[in-house]
Amino acid sequence: MNDYSITILTFIAIQAIVACGLNVIVGYAGQISLGHAAFFGIGAYSSALLTTKAGLTFWAALPLVILITGSIGLVLGMPSLRLREDFLAVTTIGINFIVESVFLYVPFFGGALGLGGIPSITFLGTRLRGPNFLYLCLVLLGLVLLISRRFTKSWAGLACFALREEETAASSMGVSPIRFKLLAFVLGTAMAGMGGALYAHLMRFISATDFGFPLSITLMSMVVLGGIGTLWGPVLGALILGVLPEVFRPLIDYRMLLNAAILLLMIRFQPAGLLGEGSFLRGLFQRKGGTSNG
Repeated sequence: MNDYSITILTFIAIQAIVACGLNVIVGYAGQISLGHAAFFGIGAYSSALLTTKAGLTFWAALPLVILITGSIGLVLGMPSLRLREDFLAVTTIGINFIVESVFLYVPFFGGALGLGGIPSITFLGTRLRGPNFLYLCLVLLGLVLLISRRFTKSWAGLACFALREEETAASSMGVSPIRFKLLAFVLGTAMAGMGGALYAHLMRFISATDFGFPLSITLMSMVVLGGIGTLWGPVLGALILGVLPEVFRPLIDYRMLLNAAILLLMIRFQPAGLLGEGSFLRGLFQRKGGTSNG
């Protein structure tokens, strides 16, 4: 692959990590979150500040970035537990705008000029760039998928599924909505923070506009397109929405319009996504599998 293809795949892998975190919140716990880009930005800015101003390496900063992003997710997730549906959606949108404004207007975060001079990632004295950076992103994406799978098989994951389907019934059976929804929110935001750290060191310059509300819509489109609540759905969604703009480069100015259109069409005709229960693609694979076995 050439450098251009490697860069596109690297961006797709990073967005897939963030989309997997959103899937934990929306797909597993059933919470509406339209401000996930805020936590992506928190992770990016945390890693940038820790490596430029505190002098830490990427590897030393990464655990702190995950801790910081998850802790902020915990704090911001508490008020959201008292809200439902439309009010929760509006609240998460507001969180995105507030976080973006803090990055934009507070001088400590670079203000409108952004943050530059972010160091490259090195491993065993070798600077990670090109294919090596892509390999790192793929390894961390695999780790995120492994954590997501383990979460779905755990008691916490089963409790989140129960709350997603019927919160009142689950509560009557002793499942704590506050405890498990917050756990999902913290886990999902921590994954977004990991993706943000990778993004910061890939770009080496970040600004508040990189993490605006349109990015949150794009991330939600990835989850919905691939399949809400499925393991590989966010990865498939990130791959499709990452490749399409490159294929249809003349329509790049209408990218957000196309993402919104895809989101609405999927909700209308394939609400389970491409890999969800009852989806066209999943049914096609099952039919082929049945034919092969026959």
